[in-house]
Amino acid sequence: MSETPSKEDELAGTEQPFVQHLMELRDRLLYSIGGVLVALVLLAIWPGPDGLMNFIAHPIKMHMPPDAKLIAVGVFSPFIVPLKVLGMAAILLALPWIMYQLWAFVAPGLYMHERKFALPLIFFGSLLAYAGIAFVQLFVLDRMFGFIQHFTPSSVAATPDIASYVEAILSLYLAFGLAFQVPIVVILLVRLGIVEIAKLKSFRGYFIVLSFVIAAVVTPPDVLSQISLAVPMCILYEVGILGATWFSRNQPKKEEETDADAAA
Repeated sequence: MSETPSKEDELAGTEQPFVQHLMELRDRLLYSIGGVLVALVLLAIWPGPDGLMNFIAHPIKMHMPPDAKLIAVGVFSPFIVPLKVLGMAAILLALPWIMYQLWAFVAPGLYMHERKFALPLIFFGSLLAYAGIAFVQLFVLDRMFGFIQHFTPSSVAATPDIASYVEAILSLYLAFGLAFQVPIVVILLVRLGIVEIAKLKSFRGYFIVLSFVIAAVVTPPDVLSQISLAVPMCILYEVGILGATWFSRNQPKKEEETDADAAA
């Protein structure tokens, strides 16, 4: 009578030499770069660097005089800055493809139930990043610049430099895109057994304070942008707890199914 295979037997025969791991990593990096290049070409065709610049400059131009424009202080800024925006937009467009390549690289070392768990996290992580960037573009910037312009003296002409403006906008995109990953981090912490759900609930008050501290550090020194980051982080923390609770309730069933498949 044969013994019941252990869960580790599911990975039997999947080990690869170190050189093969490096080759696989190289291929995944090349695929990722290829995806970014394809996105770069598509965005260069439409809407083009000029269209992208007009899109990200729209929130601040709404609070400038009708004929006012952003200025370029640096000699090469009119050329470098649009290319920088084009490159960042290409990376964002190719983000799901890049995340998939990362998953494909680590998938051979995961159990079947872990693979099924990883794919939804990659999908929702990309959606949350897009949601954070959209939240900045459609909500935060308009109110932030309106707040700033409200305190601008009438004797001062607000004509921001294009390079500093784009740098500030991209920093906000990155900050909100990462901050919106809070549910994914919470679910992973619970799923990996690092933190229990009860601990997360008891840490709720500390996280609220931590959210406002992070918002004060990564956002401009105005109250509206700080609140706009801290409040969604607190809400997403609760969403992460709910998601972790749901995964925990369904996990025992999945583990039993995995054991049954291994025994078969």
